[in-house]
Amino acid sequence: MDNYVIKEDVLQFAEHFELWEDLRGKTFLITGATGLIGSVMVKCLLALNNLRKLDIKIIAVVRNIEKAKKVFSDEYDYIDFRVMELNNMSVNTINTHVDYIIHLASPTASKFFVEHPVETLRTAIEGTTTVLEYARASIVLSMVYASSLEVYGTNDTNNWLDEQFQGYLNPTEVRSSYNMGKRAAECLCHSYAKEYAVPVKIARMTQTFGAGIEYNDNRVFAQFVRKAIENEDIELHTSGETRRMYCYTTDAVSAMLYLLLRGVNGEAYNIANKDSYISIRDMADLVREHFNKDISVVVSLKEGQGYAPQTMLRLDTSKVEKLGWKPRHSLEIMFERLIAYMNDIKCNA
Repeated sequence: MDNYVIKEDVLQFAEHFELWEDLRGKTFLITGATGLIGSVMVKCLLALNNLRKLDIKIIAVVRNIEKAKKVFSDEYDYIDFRVMELNNMSVNTINTHVDYIIHLASPTASKFFVEHPVETLRTAIEGTTTVLEYARASIVLSMVYASSLEVYGTNDTNNWLDEQFQGYLNPTEVRSSYNMGKRAAECLCHSYAKEYAVPVKIARMTQTFGAGIEYNDNRVFAQFVRKAIENEDIELHTSGETRRMYCYTTDAVSAMLYLLLRGVNGEAYNIANKDSYISIRDMADLVREHFNKDISVVVSLKEGQGYAPQTMLRLDTSKVEKLGWKPRHSLEIMFERLIAYMNDIKCNA
């Protein structure tokens, strides 16, 4: 069963999401539905259904039905699951009218990017092409593609970066399979919008976290929380100077739905909490200071782990905010919710 933090999160989303009437009677197709953002997206839409009686239908494209049963143990009977690889998705295989598409399917682990760069790149380009072709053939009302702040590459200033900024990326570095793949997929989305009038919008997601992650997730925010819970020192494998912004899961879901309903076709939008800009080192100190002062922050440099290059990514979010969206969770509350969630998982394991 879902833990109490997830239930609170999705209920609060349903109570506060203002554009709910525009979703009445609509059918969603969601790829990557068992991932963190995808699973929270599905749960939020179902919570809206329950609260507002909207008759929303959800088709979830997944690769592993057993994982889907685990992730959606409370919601399984209310979702239309389609077990398939992205490249097998077509009008004939879906065979149901779809109004909206949220395309989230993508690898997310740095280690995977380094060990499987070909698969990472092909998923971004070929998978997104398949979904865009489906959107074109189905004449959907709207689509959102989940991109990443990593398309910006490296930047050495603390300046605000709007959607026109392009930092440095080296296409001959193996980890660039993810960044370059996202850039190529964004170009595909823009091209399909201009040439074929596919109504796709691009969500440039900052690092997003919250209730719903795996307890053993290896991203830094999860590592820091896990160390605080287990009363162990936080160990940094880089100098921790990279600075970026963050977003809570339900805030990210809300932003993507705003793009879906109000965004401009073919355009990209930064999705982040503008008040969350922080370095990795300062984040480690924040977790220690607020949640476990008995532990220390220790720097132990390691090479070859696939970490992103040091960079400063202070995203300008004014474009999405002009659509009416704003985040509800500060960085401290994000961690408070995540710690409550992971504590509950640990206690009930």
